[in-house]
Amino acid sequence: MKALSANRQADSPHPFGSGCTNLAATRLGARVIHVSDEFFAECRRMLDPQPPLFQADRFDDHGKWMDGWETRRRRRPGYEHSIVRLGRAGVIRGVNLCTRHFTGNYPPSASIDACLIDGDPDQETEWSSLLPAIDLQGDADNLFEVRSERVWSHLRLNIYPDGGIARLRVFGEIHKDWSKVPPDVPVDLAALENGGRALCCNDAHFGAMENLILPGAALNMGDGWETRRRRQPGHDWVILALGHPGRIVRVEVDTSHFKGNYPDRCSLQAAAVAAGGPAVIAAQSLYWEELLGEQRLKADRLHCFDRQISDLGTVSHVRFCIHPDGGVARLRLWGLIAG
Repeated sequence: MKALSANRQADSPHPFGSGCTNLAATRLGARVIHVSDEFFAECRRMLDPQPPLFQADRFDDHGKWMDGWETRRRRRPGYEHSIVRLGRAGVIRGVNLCTRHFTGNYPPSASIDACLIDGDPDQETEWSSLLPAIDLQGDADNLFEVRSERVWSHLRLNIYPDGGIARLRVFGEIHKDWSKVPPDVPVDLAALENGGRALCCNDAHFGAMENLILPGAALNMGDGWETRRRRQPGHDWVILALGHPGRIVRVEVDTSHFKGNYPDRCSLQAAAVAAGGPAVIAAQSLYWEELLGEQRLKADRLHCFDRQISDLGTVSHVRFCIHPDGGVARLRLWGLIAG
């Protein structure tokens, strides 16, 4: 366990390495399943995807309204805790115990236990220590690195002795049991819930690259990947690591909500990559083979391509190019997994 600088961007998907995903995201299905006390503020607020707010003049029946999880003042020995079922089981690289706007009411310390089970924990569940008791600072992003290669499905957050946590972020890599996926059934290899990761892009001024592979349809224009207006020659691009190597047989490019700012064209390159960081892979991608030649796009529409796809065999990474710039809501890469 290692504490990191509170100045790092806690809500960035990459505070603990490129391609990390917030496993406690409600969009993935994460939820609070047990809490010992939530007198002042409901624990579910701790998983809210938006940054915490402070409203100085807002009060409710229990007192000051706070955007996070807050317990009453403890008057007996012990501590408070909550149990969170992660949206997807995965390897955890780090956590943020954000105490933004909690100044005189944050916990002085906390610890996290974890388990891997199919259902939900009960009295017989065996928990393992993920983070030992750690000191927290108020009104801050408390970032802690986790060094473990084990897969976890649930977390138990313990706060000593009481207080408030504004946001819980659990950064890691989604684990999927690919042994249960038939080799002859196409699956979205790039999907976030299947372990797909957005590694890098040249621009994401208006919308994060990770949005491309989120579950479900885009909620609005801000829920996709969008670049700034290009004022020089060239085109914009993003590189995705597939959740599992495979042969891509169908591509879906969704420009929903993008009407005056959709790309004129798109294309794809792909390759089987052995290893390398985002910078190395980005440089290599310039020479990858063409998976899908340039295709015209239209506004606010789902585009499907299958006959236009080149058979490159098994690939592990793709470079999605938009010409020259603009926004795309979702990208789906359907393929057959490699043996």
